Amino acid sequence: MKLTMKTKSFSHSIRQSALAGAMALLVAGTAQAADPVKVGVMLPYTGTYGALGEAITNGMQLAIEENGDKLGGRDVEYVTVDSEANPGKAPQNMNRLISGENVDFVVGPVHSGVAMGMIKMARQEGAITIIPNAGLNAATRQFCAPNIFRTSFSAWQTAYPMGKMAYERGYRKIATIAWNYSFGKESLEAFEEGFKAAGGEVVKQILTPFPKVEFQAYLTEIASLKPDAVFAFYAGGGAVKFVKDYNAAGLKKSIPLLGSGFMTDGTLTAQGEAAEGVLTTLHYADKLDNPKDNAFRKAYMDAYGKEADIYAVQGYDAGQMLVQAMDVVKGNTKDRDALIAALENVKIDSPRGPWHFSKAHNPVQNMYLREVKNGQNVVVEVAAKGLEDPATGCSMMK
Repeated sequence: MKLTMKTKSFSHSIRQSALAGAMALLVAGTAQAADPVKVGVMLPYTGTYGALGEAITNGMQLAIEENGDKLGGRDVEYVTVDSEANPGKAPQNMNRLISGENVDFVVGPVHSGVAMGMIKMARQEGAITIIPNAGLNAATRQFCAPNIFRTSFSAWQTAYPMGKMAYERGYRKIATIAWNYSFGKESLEAFEEGFKAAGGEVVKQILTPFPKVEFQAYLTEIASLKPDAVFAFYAGGGAVKFVKDYNAAGLKKSIPLLGSGFMTDGTLTAQGEAAEGVLTTLHYADKLDNPKDNAFRKAYMDAYGKEADIYAVQGYDAGQMLVQAMDVVKGNTKDRDALIAALENVKIDSPRGPWHFSKAHNPVQNMYLREVKNGQNVVVEVAAKGLEDPATGCSMMK
């Protein structure tokens, strides 16, 4: 009898404890649902890369707006910081977002130097960080971490496939040229890896001071080498000047110009006729003409009154990623393990074509061979289908 009474009493206590725990979770969940999801955005809004930061932000917000301006059923609050593309300010800007604003996610940056400072803080603090552009290989190689994701590319992915494409077009001896900084050197190394694997030879690697755009002496050297073709990495104003100088020197007629896609992305209007016929590899192209891309480009034009570009696509996919993952966890940002697992498993129907994350949290995606025709980067073929960065040195690959 006593045993029965004790059992009943014990069971009653369990029920009371369970009910209290459930109520506490319900209250906590309700309180969280009432709070907006805070998305910290650390991108350049002024200076050379200001247009890129704007495009990424527009793309991300468009994806979230298409979901009713909600993430997991919660309102969204954006906390923006102008990174100024300044690596020296990255740690303090990250600290402001993580500790000062207590954001749930950090999205950024554009500049690879800024990314290094962000990654260090993200690893220390465990902040979920989504890189929508910076392509330094290290981000998803030796500095990879469970809380760090990238929706753009690695430097290796954008240059390696051109090696095979160049060899298939009959080029056997190629000279390479780029700015002498990390992304430029990583691009040339990746191209050379792909070209040598196919059977080709790089006869000379030329590195030019960053960010100078005096190319005449180097073009004279290239002419004397008489390679079958040239592979180059320049971007922005440097790409405009290099392509125009290359054409003006008369080299394009006898030595075809190849490059990483950034050489002709966002630069074609300024390059004009000089860019016609240039071949590049990248994970996007003008008018891929798939249903997702067509719908995206129309929605972007309607919303912002301008054409979408690769940077807008990368921002859009960061937004799509957040939408998917937050739906899976039903808006709960407190369970970090569940949230990271949801982010890892997203499948993105992107304007660039479908992609998913590798174990190192870099996109496994198509790379396209593009040719400049009538002022557009037109797809010639898929240079590499479902290309995965090798993620050398990433502990998560073990």
